[in-house]
Formats: sequence, C-alpha cells, structure tokens
Amino acid sequence: MSGAATARRRTAANAPGDNVTPQLVHRAYRASPLPQIIISPEDNRILAANPAACGLFDQSEKAMRARTATSLFGPSLAALHVATQAVIHHGSAWTRDLTIASGKDQNFECCLVDVSGPHMCAIMLTLYDLDALRRRTIDEEAEALHRAGLQEWQRAERFFRELEQRHRLILAAAGEGVFGVDAEGITTFVNPAAERMLGWKAHELIGGQMHSLVHHKHPDGTHYQVEDCPIYNAFRSNSITTIDDEVFWRKDGKPVRVEYTSTPMMDGEQAIGAVIVFRDISERKQQEEKLHLALRENAALRERLEKENAYLQEEILTKSNHHQILGVSGAIQRILRQIDVVAATDANVLITGESGTGKELVAGAIHQASLRKDRPLIRVNCAAVPRDLFESEFFGHVKGAFSGAIRDRVGRFELADGGTLFLDEVGEIPIDLQSKLLRVLQEGRFERVGEERTRKVDVRIIAATNRNLKLEVEKGRFREDLFFRLNVFPIECAPLRARSDDIPLLAQHFLTVACRRLNITCPTLSRAHVERLQHYAWPGNARELQNVMERAAILARNGRLILNLPSENEDAEPTPSQAMASPASGKRILTAKEMAEFEAGNLRDALEACQGRVSGPGGAAELLGMNAQTLYSRLRKLKDISAT
Repeated sequence: MSGAATARRRTAANAPGDNVTPQLVHRAYRASPLPQIIISPEDNRILAANPAACGLFDQSEKAMRARTATSLFGPSLAALHVATQAVIHHGSAWTRDLTIASGKDQNFECCLVDVSGPHMCAIMLTLYDLDALRRRTIDEEAEALHRAGLQEWQRAERFFRELEQRHRLILAAAGEGVFGVDAEGITTFVNPAAERMLGWKAHELIGGQMHSLVHHKHPDGTHYQVEDCPIYNAFRSNSITTIDDEVFWRKDGKPVRVEYTSTPMMDGEQAIGAVIVFRDISERKQQEEKLHLALRENAALRERLEKENAYLQEEILTKSNHHQILGVSGAIQRILRQIDVVAATDANVLITGESGTGKELVAGAIHQASLRKDRPLIRVNCAAVPRDLFESEFFGHVKGAFSGAIRDRVGRFELADGGTLFLDEVGEIPIDLQSKLLRVLQEGRFERVGEERTRKVDVRIIAATNRNLKLEVEKGRFREDLFFRLNVFPIECAPLRARSDDIPLLAQHFLTVACRRLNITCPTLSRAHVERLQHYAWPGNARELQNVMERAAILARNGRLILNLPSENEDAEPTPSQAMASPASGKRILTAKEMAEFEAGNLRDALEACQGRVSGPGGAAELLGMNAQTLYSRLRKLKDISAT
C-alpha cells in the first residue's frame, strides 16, 4: 500500500465521526421521536423500548419489557413472522401488514433491522405513523404555499396532482385488497391486490354491483341478501364496520376467507359511498385451525394422562395402602388404637420391633390418618445411606459443595416439608451426625451442605428401629436427647409368633394377592395348612409369611396348596439353626444322627412337593436353592445310608 493511501486511512480513522460512542448512540435511541422497540425473536421477549414506544402503548419501559413481543401486534402474528424471517435472511425489512395492539386507531409502517450482537439475536422495530407523516407532509407543503402567496397557486396545483398520483401509487402498492363503492353499491375503483385475490380485472368490476359479483353467497352456499351486507351498512349507518371472518368469491367460483373493514366516505353529512380494505386470511385460518386442533388434542391427551395418573396413583395407593393393617389379635388391636390416638397430632413416633413386623405399614397408617395425608410421606432407610452422604441425603447440597456435586440437590427434609419423614433403621445413624438431626427436630431449621442460607421446614418425624435404643444409649452409641425427642409416642410391633391368631387372615391375604399378581387360580388354604403355619416360629415375621405363601402359590398343583416351610416339627420347637445358635436358651440341640434324619426328611418333602422332579424349572433342586448335581449326590448318599 502506498504512503499516500496509508496517510488517507490514518486521516479517515481520526475523523470526528469515529468518535461516536455507545453512550451517544443510546441517547439518540432514547431521544428518538419515533417508537423504537428491540425484541428477541428467539425467546419472544422485548429487550428494550424507547420513551416514544412506551408512550404509544401507554406503559412504562418495565411493563413493556414484561410483555411478549407477539402481544404487541394483535392478530398480525403471521405478518410479524414473515417480516422477522426477512430480517434474519436479509438484515432488514419493511412492512405495513403489522397491526399494532396499542388500542389506538393508527396506521403504521414498520422498519425491522437486525441489531444482533455476538451472543444475542435481536431485531429493532421502528414504527412510522403514516397518518402523521401524511399530515406533516400536507402541513409543511401548505405552509410553504401560504408563504409563497398567490403567485404559487400554479405550483400548488401541480403539487396536488402529484399528491393524488402518489396516493394512487400507494393504493396500487398496498398489500391489502382495496375497492370502493358508491351509495348505490356500484364499484368505483379496485386496486391490483384486490384483482389478484379475487381473480377479476378492474375493468370487469368497475361500474358493476360488487355485492352480486364477490359477496353474493354465504360460506355454506346460501344467498347473501344485499340488505344484510355489512359493507353497505357502513355508509347507511355512517359508521366503520369491521368483519373478522367472511367469504368473498373469486371469479372461478372458489371462496376466499377474508377479514375486511368498510369505511364510509362522507361529503359533509352525506354518505356518498364506502372504501373496503380486505386481506386474504385463508392461510392464517388454516394455521389457526391446526393450532386449535393441536390444542384440543393436547387437552384430550392431558385429560387422559391426568386420568391415567389418578388411576396409577390409586393403584399405587392400593398396593402400598398399608394403613389397612390386617389382624384380630390383641396386639394388632392395641396398635390400631395407638394409631388412632397419635395420627391426629404432630407428635414424633418411635416404632420398634423385629424385622418384618410391619413397622413401615404402621408409619404409613399414621401418615394416611393424619392431617398431613395430602403431603408426601418421604422414606429414608438410614442403614442404606453411606456415612459420608448422610448430611447430603438429609439436608441436600449445592453445586460444588464436594467432589461429585455437579448440581443442587434437595434433601429429604426439604422434600418432606409439610408432610412426614419416615426414618427407617434410625439406630444406624452415626453418633456424630445425630446432633445435626436433633437440631432440625428442635428448631425446624437446617442448611444444605455447602450453603450458608438457613432453611425452615415443617416436618413430622416417624422413626423405626429393630434395635433396643435404650441399650444403645447406655453403650454410648445413640444420643439420649435424640432418643427422647424421637420417643414421644412409642409403638411396639409384636412378632408374628406372639400373635398366631393373625396368621390365618394374613396367610389368606398374602395367598390371594400373590395369585392375583401371578394370574393363577387361588388354591384352598385348609385348616391343616393353617395349623402348620401357626406351629412355625416365623423368625422373619410377616415378611417371611408373605414369601412362604407366594412360594406355595407357585408350587400349587391342581388347586392343591403345597407349603414348604424352612423348618417345622409337631412340637413347634425352634428351627435347628435357632436351636444350635442358642444353646444357652435351654432348648434341645440336635445330634448328628438327628440332623441327618432331619435333612433326609427335608429332601423327601422337597421331592414330594415337586412330584419327584429333581432338576429343571420347578424341580426340587430349584426349590432347595442348590445345584442339581449336588442334590443327586446327596440323594445317592441318602440311599447308601438307608441300604446299610
């Protein structure tokens, strides 16, 4: 590049125009008398509006920015979409098809310009009031004429001729169809857009009865009386008439859905005709009908999903509706009375008992009978929560609180706000974390891990454990103050062996539920079966009974129930494992010979239950939980012992 060129570029770079700052541009935007609005087409937001735009809509800039961009343009959303696409592809666009929803009777021409930045798509709309522009033009030119005096009349005449020609050009360039009729309904002029939309040439319409050519039938084909036509009513009543949805008929006989406005032309107080401005809304109506159809389909789908959700919720509630506690024994009746007493309160409850005695059922029953039943019952198995995650599980954490905390997490206390938190196996909570739990129980306040904000919750606590918490307190493994806080209302769930009167009812219930779930015929539970069940010790309590009855339903043959208890004897003694594990209890310990006899009897029972089948599905090996070859080996060994 030559030195002269470099100098010119340096001189140009230092020109005063290069000192324009963003602040100067912003002041110019704010001071502009033209309404200017910046919108985001990506998320339908109004990013900014200058004072002139706020005045047009009689709203503050804050109120304007709270609106959606589409709400400014009333029924002309299709035109807005077309103009926006033009800006995206060409950088700018002009349109007169936008109807401004300002509540004012004004005609605007809109200039749209792409003002996007590196991180945001934005379009600036500048609104030009055509009526005001026309008035200013006339006023300015009339003022000039007045100053010029009489010698300027010739120039004024030329001006008005040009003005008329300009109006004709505007009429010809208009996107809407425009035609005029006189007081008799005779067509006086037709613009090119009307010719295109109706398929008629102007000379075919001018001088003819417009109604009889394009507006003579209703959409259903019935005759449209001229006396009922809103176009003529406009100048008969001297009022503007707007119709949102009617039909004009093309020359080829096809209907065109239109919206139109009929404005009377007045000569003093005498109506001399009307000007009709119309636009083809066929495509827009099709889109609206598609939208309405989609909305109806969505509404129907939503209603169906709501019904399905209600059904599933009912199914879930039915399956987990543990407040229907079964039992006739005194122990069960006592628990039911305790539930009735404590459910209506917000007192903390501590449920104790062996594993499988139904502690979770009791907790669910208390919640369902309480005033909190419409809020969630959140369950936490304290034994299943890793030590390092106890605080996060109970109180939640914020993103970045520790390694692996990639997002905020709501804790169980927050989920249970307004409802009930069920702490199962509460005795498994580490001693050093019990103080934090105690604080929440006392104050109803906590902080998420990694957060300083204190949150307040309203939670009822129901705790359960199979441990002796008093003994845990004595050994220093459980805080005494936390124990007292939880043990406001203790409920003890008796083991199944202590309430044998409930076994027939529970067994029949579990059998019926299992058969229904497995879709099999329910076999008969006989008195002999009940007696066998009542003589069993049930170390696994009701949960074990449920598993036994489901297994019996699977093994049933020809309606005959086959019970396969882990161990039983007519004297209702403990199982061999129980007897061997508790030599100090005074129970009899089996000898090696007795153990062999017991094993042989157990194998015979398994073969009988499986009708002699050893391997394969439904075989004795599967029933006993051992390899088929192992079972064959034991049977051969048993045969050899019997032979000796």
